[in-house]
Amino acid sequence: MRAFCASHRSWIVEGCYTHLVRVALAFSPRLVFLNPGEAQCRANCRARPWEPHKYASRAEQDERLEFLLTWVSDYYRRDDDMSLHAHSALYAEYAGPKHQLTTRPLLEPPPAELIAWTG
Repeated sequence: MRAFCASHRSWIVEGCYTHLVRVALAFSPRLVFLNPGEAQCRANCRARPWEPHKYASRAEQDERLEFLLTWVSDYYRRDDDMSLHAHSALYAEYAGPKHQLTTRPLLEPPPAELIAWTG
């Protein structure tokens, strides 16, 4: 992670592992914390399209939906490296530019603010 961030002028890193996000934050990027809440996250899981790069069929993907929904719900209750607790603490301590999105942004067309963040 450190080598990647150091060798590229701009980048977007998505991640749920707090220890890896912390490495990226050493480069003082803009931190965008997507935090729409449990209900929206579960709805996103239910609405996701088939991911053929992960599953041989839509049916196979749907067989794992209950596991995914449980994992998402547990995010709001556990306190490990991949939890709301850890992400909230990291967000609170980060002194660089940051934004927390608590609602799902409309992306078509993307708002000017989001476009500016990637500039």
